[in-house]
Amino acid sequence: MPRYALLRHTGAPDDPSGCHFDLLLENGANCRTWRLAEIPIVNAAEQDAIPLTAHRLIWLEPRSAAVSGGRGWAERIRAGRYQGSLPTDANEPVEITFMDGDLSGHLKIVQGRCRLSKP
Repeated sequence: MPRYALLRHTGAPDDPSGCHFDLLLENGANCRTWRLAEIPIVNAAEQDAIPLTAHRLIWLEPRSAAVSGGRGWAERIRAGRYQGSLPTDANEPVEITFMDGDLSGHLKIVQGRCRLSKP
């Protein structure tokens, strides 16, 4: 099963709030990634999921490090494995289920919005 990670990203120059979360889903040689304002919680309100450029697989490992290019600091705070496949077209909906680790539930990302629900 592919892996996932949630990173707490602070100090990013393009983030006026000063802190956001990067959701990484392993996808072959890299990770599909979205910026979230909050940690996903089952049955919480839907939130923005802003697509980001692919992240390196190294971020799936336990680590806390400076982000290249002076873009702040990132720390892995949640991780595990997920089930589901990611569409090749970035505009298509993403539907996965967190199978183990620190998050649980069914995650759906559609048109820049995401929601975590019970599986």
